[in-house]
Amino acid sequence: MSRIRLGRWLVAVPMAALALATIYPLLFTANVAMKTRREYILDRFSLTNTLHWENITTAWNRAGMARYFLNSLIVVTCAVVLLLLIGSMAGFALSKLRFRGSSALFLVCLAALFIPFQVIMVPLARIMADVALIDTYPGLILAYVAQWLPFTVFLMTSYYRAVPAEIIDAARIDGNTVYGVYRRIMLPMGKPALLSVGILNALFCWNDVLISLLMMPSADHRTLMVGVTSLRGQYSDDIPTFAAGVLIAAVPVLVTYLFLQRQIADGVTAGATKG
Repeated sequence: MSRIRLGRWLVAVPMAALALATIYPLLFTANVAMKTRREYILDRFSLTNTLHWENITTAWNRAGMARYFLNSLIVVTCAVVLLLLIGSMAGFALSKLRFRGSSALFLVCLAALFIPFQVIMVPLARIMADVALIDTYPGLILAYVAQWLPFTVFLMTSYYRAVPAEIIDAARIDGNTVYGVYRRIMLPMGKPALLSVGILNALFCWNDVLISLLMMPSADHRTLMVGVTSLRGQYSDDIPTFAAGVLIAAVPVLVTYLFLQRQIADGVTAGATKG
């Protein structure tokens, strides 16, 4: 019995330390964001005496976080919709439709997962500049789709391979076309994987800095994470306002994890174990 308890403690203590190390930076940032500049200069580690909400207002309005937030919302929403649409279609085709080169195409998508963005960033920037897509919403959306489409195709293909072929055959006998099978059968059955990959892609796009910095050089089109990095230079003497900007950027990601962590885990597990 003592060995069982000792084993539990050996697992619980490191996990608690890891959780504390993860939560503390967020709590510290929230505490700093609620301080005045004077409070922060006098003691940066003490708990704030008052809730100075003006820092968040300043970061949201005067520092341009509202505009950056809107830019991120537009780009992430469009990119995720395209990723789910193209990824689910490709996953259905690669898993259930027999055509020449389907296996090779899947291997190409799988190999693309191992190519870092730093390898293709210069050619991508030159191509986007040639077609006048630098500093535009469509350019950044297409860059996000290209970057995370292999992951989406891989997950959807793995998930759809578990769908019994008899269901598709029955749907074809009932008179459904290939598109009808996709719309009436595959999309409803793929909701767990679609939800999972949609959330993950949204988090990937939302947290991205490198691609957005490359594709959106002007201040008006910055995404939220790039805007946060620029605040460090603008408000180097006003750390509470900078912390408020970081808090604004972190809250959507934190809320997503808190409320959708079960769906993320279930969807990824289903896509990884089926097929």
